[in-house]
Amino acid sequence: MNFNNFKITNRKGNTLLSIAIGIIYLWFGALKFFPELSPAEDLAKRTIQILTFNIIPSSISIIILAFMEVVIGLCLIFKFCHKQIVIIAILHIILTFSPLFFFTEESFTKNILTPTLLGQYIGKNLIIIAALFTILKENVKA
Repeated sequence: MNFNNFKITNRKGNTLLSIAIGIIYLWFGALKFFPELSPAEDLAKRTIQILTFNIIPSSISIIILAFMEVVIGLCLIFKFCHKQIVIIAILHIILTFSPLFFFTEESFTKNILTPTLLGQYIGKNLIIIAALFTILKENVKA
C-alpha cells in the first residue's frame, strides 16, 4: 500500500491529536460531576486524598478534578491557551500514574508485567502523554 499521497502535516496532525485528547478529557471529566457515574471516581478520590494529605474532602476534590478536566478538554479542542494547557495536561497525566505506586496491589496481579484492568486503564495514559509531548513540541516550534 502506497502512503506517499496521504500526507498530513504536523500542524493538522497535532490538531487532530489535540481534539481527540480534548474530547477524552471533556468526556471523562464530565462524568465525574455525577456521583458514581465515572468508573475512576473512587480511584481519583483516594489518590487525591493521598496527594493532598487529606486536606481536601473527597466530595470536593472530585468536583475540582472534574472541572479541571473539562476545562483542559475544552481548551485542547478549541486551542485556547494551547501551550499552557498542554503543559497542565502533561502534569495531570503524570499524576495519573501515582496509583500504580499507591495502590500497587490493585494495579498488578502477580508482578509488574501483569497489570489488572486498573493497571491497564492507567497504562494507556502513556499514549496520551506521548501525544501531548508531540503537540507541545510543535507549539514550541510555532
